[in-house]
Amino acid sequence: MRHLKIKFFIAWTIVVFSSSVLSDGNLAQYPPLSRDISIRTAMDGSPKLEPTEIQLQTAQYYRLNIHCPDVKDDISGWRIEMLELLRNSHLRLVTVGDIEIHLQGMSFNAIECDEAGSAHVSFVPIKPGRYELYVGNVPSALGRPIGEAGRQANGKFTLGHFFVR
Repeated sequence: MRHLKIKFFIAWTIVVFSSSVLSDGNLAQYPPLSRDISIRTAMDGSPKLEPTEIQLQTAQYYRLNIHCPDVKDDISGWRIEMLELLRNSHLRLVTVGDIEIHLQGMSFNAIECDEAGSAHVSFVPIKPGRYELYVGNVPSALGRPIGEAGRQANGKFTLGHFFVR
């Protein structure tokens, strides 16, 4: 009888604890909250990021709108990386121009703005933290392999941050 009471108590504890940590519905509830980033080219040829800090909340659905209004070609373009934020978020949708890519938790490494325009990333941050936003030269502009990840040591770049609470 004692073992039965212990098993019942453990089962009851699991049910109570599990129900207290479950989400109340759809975490990607439409419409997402919009956050805008603009990347322009400064007079010295370096990227100018506005804003440099973005506040986000876990379990909230966001659409990050990345605008590159003054890019002229592949060589003057910008590469945007936010690897840690993407690793700690549930991705839903990536839109470039009129093309939509519907995702279910997959990831990608970067967005390259090689012409004037905008890209949009819809996601739900899962883990709180401070995540780096890198904007720098596209690798091919520096004689590096197309798509090479990470900071381009000989190029121009700037850093921003996402703060997820």
